[in-house]
Amino acid sequence: MAFLARVQAGRYLVTAEGEAGAFRVRLSAREEVEGLWQVRLVMEADKPARPNEMRLVWEHPLVGTHLKWFPGCGTDRTILPEWRARRISRSKNTSDAPVYALFASSGTNALSFAFSDAMNAVSLAAGVIEETATIRCEVTLFAEPLPPLVRYEAELRLDGRAVPYHKALKDVSDWWAAMPDAAPAAAPEHARLPMYSSWYSFHQRLEPEGLERQCALAKPLGMESIIVDDGWQTDDTSRGYAYCGDWEVTANKLPDFAGHVARVHEIGMKYILWFSVPLVGVHSKAYARFKEKVLDPASKSGWFVLDPRFADVREYLITLYEGFVKRYGIDGFKLDFVDTFELTPETRETLGGGRDIDSVPLAVDRLLTDTMTRLRAMNRDILIEFRQSYVGPLMRKYGNMFRAGDAPGDYHGNRIKTIDIRLLSGRTPAHSDMVTWNAGEPVESAAMQLVHTLFAVPQVSVLLDRIPAQHVEMVRHYLTFWRKHRDVLVDGDFEPAEPGMLYPSVVARNNEKLLAAAYGSGGLVVRGPLPSQIILVNGTFQDRLAVLLPESAGKRQVTITSCTGEAVRRETRRFGAGAHSVELPPAGIAQIEG
Repeated sequence: MAFLARVQAGRYLVTAEGEAGAFRVRLSAREEVEGLWQVRLVMEADKPARPNEMRLVWEHPLVGTHLKWFPGCGTDRTILPEWRARRISRSKNTSDAPVYALFASSGTNALSFAFSDAMNAVSLAAGVIEETATIRCEVTLFAEPLPPLVRYEAELRLDGRAVPYHKALKDVSDWWAAMPDAAPAAAPEHARLPMYSSWYSFHQRLEPEGLERQCALAKPLGMESIIVDDGWQTDDTSRGYAYCGDWEVTANKLPDFAGHVARVHEIGMKYILWFSVPLVGVHSKAYARFKEKVLDPASKSGWFVLDPRFADVREYLITLYEGFVKRYGIDGFKLDFVDTFELTPETRETLGGGRDIDSVPLAVDRLLTDTMTRLRAMNRDILIEFRQSYVGPLMRKYGNMFRAGDAPGDYHGNRIKTIDIRLLSGRTPAHSDMVTWNAGEPVESAAMQLVHTLFAVPQVSVLLDRIPAQHVEMVRHYLTFWRKHRDVLVDGDFEPAEPGMLYPSVVARNNEKLLAAAYGSGGLVVRGPLPSQIILVNGTFQDRLAVLLPESAGKRQVTITSCTGEAVRRETRRFGAGAHSVELPPAGIAQIEG
């Protein structure tokens, strides 16, 4: 690629590479605080033109830099060679976020870089240059075509401060949230309370009596809403989407839907309904209406993705959601698959033709912004859930709860996913994937589903009348515990340790309380001043935890409870600075007060 512009930002020489075409390209840099730089990109043309693909490139020395993190990295935290494709993070407004963190094994930030344009498709990458033992960092712009424009401005944030990686990422999240077009929506109280989900317990085989029975059992256990997932709109149970698009309640499964919703409300629970936003199936009436207004006309799957660049497509979808609020009193929506709004080879160059917006990301932004605005006008506490990976900075203005990606029965994966979300989600509540387990599991093993997702809002999806009584007591105990300590679990300072080891321990704290959970054999390392209340949770199958305290905690009262809430032991012991061994059953809790 040709050289376009260059600027020095502290230790980094940032170069813009590409074909300028009709644009003049400028780079400038300023230091916000020591070690934190902002590089500003400005592109201008005399008349509207499409920008060509361009990269911002610089090198980082491979010193004190051992691991990586980005929103879609999954379990791979290794820094790969520059020629490996998996080093690349791709984002847009409905998929992940334009941020990439490089850090030491200790968890100390080495270089976190982020881009201000979270709307359009952006790729970030970091890869080792073998010949020089440096890391080539790059941000790729305009790989997906933008409509013609005359000016483009954006900022690259380079954070080389020696701060904990989670603080560097929180600061990036706050940076995005302060931008005028990215202010997050407020989260109503019910978005921050445990929920019951129909998906793993019913899948598409829904029936009102069964759903209402689960609600009646879930409410006294501490769940305040039900999410009724896929299946209410079709008699088909094959899990495909060929029957999506009309969004009419099937009378064969839910013959009196209004009455059913009313009965759930009488139980005292909110009602949230699933929609696969973009998908229109060949067996729907909507397909006949919109078949010339899809983004993937060559699809062979039996369903298509609607093109949101048409105003009537957007209006159709929003009116559907308004209708469910008006007719049935629905309290919220699980809006699924919004990351599938993507151009395909057949529609990559389509502009105009009745479209009032030429950019797909901008059209989706208009759709989701208008959806939230109009639904909140009907119910200011409307609940909107989005699922990983569409949990980026702009999604925070469209919705008010983010759920981890599917992890059925996988408490390790659920822990990793919920923590990954929380690192960037700020005050937007992060929810676990719906926890589920086999009824034959030992209760301590079943409890791990909730123990490993303690730092997110719990969602539960088991048939509560089909699990052993001991399991029910475990759910009651942990949801009661979670609600009592939500002030620190969800709202406290959040310190997930060792991201390269996939978070084997997590500490959350406020002025009065410190809550730490161990998920690996390394135990717990507690830093900073100790408050009056210390709570330890054993997320392992060992019968004791090693705890390293930074200072003396003096004489404390210790209460040990099992995963069902049964008191196992009470004692008084002295906690000096240094290492301690605390006997604690698997999935048990130690409350240390003094």
